[in-house]
Amino acid sequence: MRESIDNVNHPGGEDVLELVHQVMHQFRALQYQRLREGPHAITHMESKVLGYFAQHPGATQSELAEHSGRDKAQLARLIKRLLEIGLLQREPDADDRRQLRLRLTPEGRAVQRTLQQQRQRLAKAAVAGLSTGEQAQLRTLLLRLQDNLGRA
Repeated sequence: MRESIDNVNHPGGEDVLELVHQVMHQFRALQYQRLREGPHAITHMESKVLGYFAQHPGATQSELAEHSGRDKAQLARLIKRLLEIGLLQREPDADDRRQLRLRLTPEGRAVQRTLQQQRQRLAKAAVAGLSTGEQAQLRTLLLRLQDNLGRA
């Protein structure tokens, strides 16, 4: 069922931003649907952590915090859960045994691949029927919104 857009309570640019929010919410819900039906119901933030360690195997929790700008306590909880469900593993640093390095387990890599495949499939479905020019125009307009908000 499609959600209706409340144009009465969102005058001006607010309705555009609400629509962008709804599109991304729908995208995320569909992206994680496949995982929810399987053994790993992970959250958006957990997927971000997996993505970081997929791109930076052997990085530390501190490096993730520096990269993401997120609260260390929040990241510690996310990492703890991913360790508990077997998607991340930690190992001592070869040079500094006090430092723990994190990397995806084989199961974590499989989940990351599933997320990436689902993301690509949904991105393709989202722009189906839009010409290359329309896709470029949409991208340009969204970048302009982002730039406007950066200056606000």
